[in-house]
Amino acid sequence: MYIPNANKEDRIPVLHKFMQDHPFASLITMNSSGLFASHIPVVLEETGPLGQLKCHISRANTQWRDFTPTIQALAIFSGPQHYITPSWYPERQETAKVVPTWNYAVVHAYGHLKVVEDSEWLMAHLTSLTHQHEAASPTPWQIGDAPSDYIATQIRGIVGLEMTIERLEGKWKVSQNRPERDRIGVANGLADLNTTESLQMKNLVEKRDRPPSTS
Repeated sequence: MYIPNANKEDRIPVLHKFMQDHPFASLITMNSSGLFASHIPVVLEETGPLGQLKCHISRANTQWRDFTPTIQALAIFSGPQHYITPSWYPERQETAKVVPTWNYAVVHAYGHLKVVEDSEWLMAHLTSLTHQHEAASPTPWQIGDAPSDYIATQIRGIVGLEMTIERLEGKWKVSQNRPERDRIGVANGLADLNTTESLQMKNLVEKRDRPPSTS
């Protein structure tokens, strides 16, 4: 991924938090017919230097049979994104030398995939995935709420995928390249829109007014 220095994020805790906050990833592999993608929820386990990803796909999905194991897979985690109009820049009134852009934050995780068909692994993975996403519910659903024979049938219809992350990169393109007054203008414009997406981006713009420390 092309990452200008001002947009680079390489702090592992920040990248992990982002992945946990935005766990629905695009898993891309090289298959016999070319690139192939699945869009799936992923569990991040903070083990090893960069972490490990665990997910599952339908057994009917040919990705697990056909990917090239010697080539790294790519998991893309996408976060807040928003169109940025040049009307929000004070510079527009002075020189008109401004153009639109798009702000976004994204994390790419690379590693070699391992296929897992073990039922105990799959049950543990599904339990972890369910717990993660049901935690906020006042009455969390649990796998044990469904009949055991039904769950066993469902598990036979999926395949697990495991990736030990070998490379991790993050890009926060949130107006860091603009002068302070333009960043303030962008934040104010996003605030005026007052949508969930605009307020999420406003928060990123205000927090990232300078390149992050790599220390």
